[in-house]
Amino acid sequence: MNYTLITGASAGIGEVFAKQLALQGSNLILVARRKEKLDQLAAELSAEYKVKVETISADLIEPRASLEIANQISTSGWNVNGLINNAGFGDRGPFLELPLERQLQMIQLNVTALVDLSYRLLPSIKKQTNPYIINVASTAAFQAGPNMAIYYATKAFVLSFSEALHEELKPDGVLVSTLCPGATDSEFASEANMTDTKLFKAGAMTPESVVKKALRKKNRAIVITGWQNIFGVWSGKFSPRSVTRKLAGWLQA
Repeated sequence: MNYTLITGASAGIGEVFAKQLALQGSNLILVARRKEKLDQLAAELSAEYKVKVETISADLIEPRASLEIANQISTSGWNVNGLINNAGFGDRGPFLELPLERQLQMIQLNVTALVDLSYRLLPSIKKQTNPYIINVASTAAFQAGPNMAIYYATKAFVLSFSEALHEELKPDGVLVSTLCPGATDSEFASEANMTDTKLFKAGAMTPESVVKKALRKKNRAIVITGWQNIFGVWSGKFSPRSVTRKLAGWLQA
């Protein structure tokens, strides 16, 4: 029996991934900090879609969390063929005005935990049928972001790392995709203090539409959701970086 593991599964895009995969008949391992929400979601999905849903309460900001998750999977005998690295957070404000500890935690969660968990689970994932990884980045990955410097930089790492894995693992039959959504109506926006920015006031996509495209296109190295976002990313390729970073800073205002 194969499972798809989803981090950050208790809300937002992660929760929608869980619901849409359960609808498709996938067994799930849901990972997040909030055990009560995880267990409630697991009970709902298993009852409605008749799939197996396991939960692991873990805080991936903690350096040992990925190791403990991998150990629990191994001890339980769960075969993971799909990994969705969705957990992450952002924060808005000048680099020197945001707490250093919070910015280092952002790097830990958005980058280090993603790499750590991928490294620990990939040897087993490669042995399963229809193996795949979806790493959730952002359209922020394509340029520098004044007033969200660390967040944009972490997502640039996720994009570069995932593109490399896409090529490395292709001969093994493992699909690796980077999901790059733009503004999305989810808990992330309020946590990142972004709901009042020009970016979000211009309109946000639903997590349902983002996830549907991610799952449909998971054979692609990069999946950008929404025509407005696709246009913005591709037009940025023909603009000087001095222009794209100023535009990014303006959108965060």
